[in-house]
Amino acid sequence: MEWLERAACVGEDPELFFPVGTTGPAVHDVHEAKEVCRRCPVIAACLEWAVATGQTTGVWGGTSETERAGLLRAERRRARRAGAR
Repeated sequence: MEWLERAACVGEDPELFFPVGTTGPAVHDVHEAKEVCRRCPVIAACLEWAVATGQTTGVWGGTSETERAGLLRAERRRARRAGAR
């Protein structure tokens, strides 16, 4: 995870990336976290890591929990298919 040292979120409040809930202030926090991600030089590596390790909470690689859910399902299907070979 060498990429983490170059992440734009280093030094930011971690709670911003792990809002509680999906309404009210949490929506604002997700938006603010994604703004940090947009300027991040390692956004792709972050998202790849989040999907590969099954991160189901928080904002990773510029994606919310809901946005990442489909990616995680696709990754699980791919892993099952690879294991069946």
